Amino acid sequence: MFWDSTSSSSGSDSDTDDGGTGATKQVVVGICAMAKKSQSKPMREILMRLQEFQYIRILVFPEETIVSKPVEEWPIVDCLISFHSKGFPLEKALQYANLRHPYVINNLHMQYDIQDRRKVYAILESQGIEIPRYAVLDRDSPDPKHHELIESEDHVEVNGVVFNKPFVEKPVSAEDHNIYIYYPTSAGGGSQRLFRKIGSRSSVYSPESRVRKTGSFIYEDFMPTDGTDVKVYTVGPDYAHAEARKSPALDGKVERDSEGKEIRYPVILSNAEKLISRKVCLAFKQTVCGFDLLRANGKSFVCDVNGFSFVKNSNKYYDDCAKILGNMILRELAPTLHIPWSVPFQLDDPPIVPTTFGKMMELRCVVAVIRHGDRTPKQKMKVEVRHPKFFEIFEKYGGKTDGAVKLKRPKQLQEVLDIARFLLNEIEQRSAPELAEKQTKLEQLKSVLEMYGHFSGINRKVQMKYQPKGRPKSSSSDDDSPADPSLVLIVKWGGELTPAGRIQAEELGRIFRCMYPGGQGRHYYGEYAGTQGLGLLRLHSTYRHDLKIYASDEGRVQMTAAAFAKGLLALEGELTPILVQMVKSANTNGLLDNDNEASKYQDIAKARLHSLMQQDRDFTAEDRTAINPCNSISINMALDFVKNPVRCCERVQQLIHKLMAIVRLKKDDPKTRDATLYHGETWELMGRRWGKIEKDFCSKNNVFDISKIPDIYDCIKYDLQHNQHTLQFDQAEDLYINSKYLADIVIPQEYGMTMMEKLTISQGICTPLLKKIRADLQRNIEEAGEENVNRLNPRYSHGVSSPGRHVRTRLYFTSESHLHSLLTVLRFGGLLSSQEDASKDEQWRRAMEYVSMVSEINYMSQVVILLYEDPTKDPCSEERFHVELHFSPGVNCCVQKNLPPGPGFRPHSRNDVRNKSSSDNSPTDSPGPSSPYRCGERENTPFLYLSLFLSGVHHYDRPPTLSHQHLLRTKLAPPQLSLTDMEPGKCRKKEKLGPGLSNSRDDLEYLTPLSNKVGWQMVEEEQEGKRRGRE
Repeated sequence: MFWDSTSSSSGSDSDTDDGGTGATKQVVVGICAMAKKSQSKPMREILMRLQEFQYIRILVFPEETIVSKPVEEWPIVDCLISFHSKGFPLEKALQYANLRHPYVINNLHMQYDIQDRRKVYAILESQGIEIPRYAVLDRDSPDPKHHELIESEDHVEVNGVVFNKPFVEKPVSAEDHNIYIYYPTSAGGGSQRLFRKIGSRSSVYSPESRVRKTGSFIYEDFMPTDGTDVKVYTVGPDYAHAEARKSPALDGKVERDSEGKEIRYPVILSNAEKLISRKVCLAFKQTVCGFDLLRANGKSFVCDVNGFSFVKNSNKYYDDCAKILGNMILRELAPTLHIPWSVPFQLDDPPIVPTTFGKMMELRCVVAVIRHGDRTPKQKMKVEVRHPKFFEIFEKYGGKTDGAVKLKRPKQLQEVLDIARFLLNEIEQRSAPELAEKQTKLEQLKSVLEMYGHFSGINRKVQMKYQPKGRPKSSSSDDDSPADPSLVLIVKWGGELTPAGRIQAEELGRIFRCMYPGGQGRHYYGEYAGTQGLGLLRLHSTYRHDLKIYASDEGRVQMTAAAFAKGLLALEGELTPILVQMVKSANTNGLLDNDNEASKYQDIAKARLHSLMQQDRDFTAEDRTAINPCNSISINMALDFVKNPVRCCERVQQLIHKLMAIVRLKKDDPKTRDATLYHGETWELMGRRWGKIEKDFCSKNNVFDISKIPDIYDCIKYDLQHNQHTLQFDQAEDLYINSKYLADIVIPQEYGMTMMEKLTISQGICTPLLKKIRADLQRNIEEAGEENVNRLNPRYSHGVSSPGRHVRTRLYFTSESHLHSLLTVLRFGGLLSSQEDASKDEQWRRAMEYVSMVSEINYMSQVVILLYEDPTKDPCSEERFHVELHFSPGVNCCVQKNLPPGPGFRPHSRNDVRNKSSSDNSPTDSPGPSSPYRCGERENTPFLYLSLFLSGVHHYDRPPTLSHQHLLRTKLAPPQLSLTDMEPGKCRKKEKLGPGLSNSRDDLEYLTPLSNKVGWQMVEEEQEGKRRGRE
């Protein structure tokens, strides 16, 4: 079979051919393997992608030629991909390689060693790679010392080495997959017999406990792996793709999905495991190589090396594999064949990217603090209970010791639901008249616990608190007689991540890749054929990326982290396995906990704020100063709108009454009562949600509870985005606007009003997180210092990579309070040495002005810190490192129109480079007031660059069709806005642009990141200038 790829080219490797003769020189890559392997789906997928390289031609050897013809008659190729499988004549392949001397991808001599498990273990040991403790029973050896076996009931002794059951017995031939695991009598004895998958089985249990008496075997300790095996696939020493699957030793049943494919889960390899992958690839001289990893007892062990193997059903892997192999082949052969091919970014190159001030530097650390995605409104109900059944469950779960219990597990919640059903039945039968006054709240408790038909443990919880003297007296006029002990039962529900929130998190994860080397180029068909940079997905598959994801213990935060990881790493499948394997709890060390002292100061600030917001008059100058002493632009705008806080609250209350009237009508109307509301909510539940707000917001003496404003805003924003098409409340937007402006005053000022109050509260909330972020950044700096200071040869300071040098990514998912606190510390914590410096620094001033204009820290808000290193600078120089702070206020509600313009600062040099490189013939934009400095002029100033990564996703029916390589500020509100075929500096408009998205080319330009191609052009131009200078 002969595949010619000369006519199918992406043209991305080079734009020149051989002198314009029409005939392009090409590297002929031969595939020499049995037909079953060369025609397999993974091989076809990879070869199809390799064809996209302009200078590569694929030639597949027919199986008949391989088996029947002498090697002299085999086709002549420049590069040979050949590997052993059943029936393959490996000796003939070796003869061919010696005859033609092609560039061989997988060493052929070493493929003999891979077929012998004894040699495999010996090679692994020689490389210092951890393997299970083992001994070889070699019955083929003439030396009797090599096949001494003593068998007892619960152990065997092989050549003097004792193995207690459970242990593993493997044939020495790697082609024999009949591996036995023997169990101790205490566990029932017998053995599990593993074999190559047959249908849906990969092992069976046998009652036989005696070891095999013929043949040579390796005996080794059984490794407890919690039922999963890790399969690792390398493509060269710098790339490893890993998947976890259910261990065949578990029950022998192969878990398959709806399409019949074996279920495999995404795995993050540790740095040590990535280094193991590198060692295995180099030790066995197999570029494409698969091996099995066991994770047990805090260590990783290699238990098998399979040689040439591909991942099944992963387009990302196919892209990566073809790109790496193609670049590897051309890097080796293009010079000798005089092919005009330029070397692109490779995995063993340092991760050099353009910084926001135009200079190319090495990315060392990415730290992000991210708020969770869109959620349902949080709700709470309290009821005092005295029934013995509640006291029983209270004592059962340790309430007597602590005075309180928190019930979240499905079994616990089911017990509470059973009690509620029992008591309601008692009320119906009139056998418990004392409970009649609690009937409404018991019915609500039952409704809440019955929602969704199942308990997940992350979306509802019940708390019980002991009151030794019953409910506290509300006034001195209450009866002074002692009351019986009671429990206050608090049920909390809602606040869970919505489907829209999952999409937001996943989309942000995809967009987040843009910051990494090679992430800036547009993903298009043929992208793997040589675009500049391999991007985060490729970087992550090497030992060079160290990723950890932390989340607080709230369900919405954890699911956001899992959805973000799914988008970031292009994972597939459900969120639960991603959550379990990739997201770490941050609450074990108080990292994302709130401090009690901070709550105390917050209560003081809230009391003062609420007092100021309950005055029935227009705000005076004194009122404005008292409410907004830091002179925030967004709060001033809200004060201008509200004018009189009591009148504004009255307007909100009137609108809530109207909304409740509509909900009651819809609930009773036969035409609408069965309508489906978002996320399974019913009219009954919506009515209770708004009814509680209606009742609590205004007291009987007409005093407004200002603390309910955030809840009102939360509910109307949710219903406007998700339920308005069913609710059809004409004044919903009016209620949203009024409650939003009130919330714009209340929410930020509840974290302190004066600068010192804000800092005190913020320190209490986020000090542990700040210390961790500092440690993340400091560790990279210290590692870099150790690496470079001890080297005598100065050429090592020019970015030469080493196994210990990597990009560290730390992602912290949390709630709104941590984002408010972190922003406060960055704004008022003295990053610039003095207020005078801050006022003089135009870049800082513009950034702070932007933050001041942001009215809300919305869902998916982020603060991102990027640490860069310039390896050409002296390790002790201040110019060695460069830190950037990026901020996004998150998603926008569908009715937000007046969004603050961003970003805070756009350097002049970037504009120059972009205008030079743009293929658009439209006239270039003037630098404008947003870029007062040229590149390098402010290099040593602390840098705050406000970038809008994803400020504009709200609920939509389908995921947006926007390229994930671009940082966009859009309102994804189909059909009003649709952007397609977007390149740096260009936008093709379909229909009109939505409000909030500027239609000027300049705006779109700086919302799109600088591509690596442009960055490398800067380096090349600089080098060209130096060469001309020397000439």
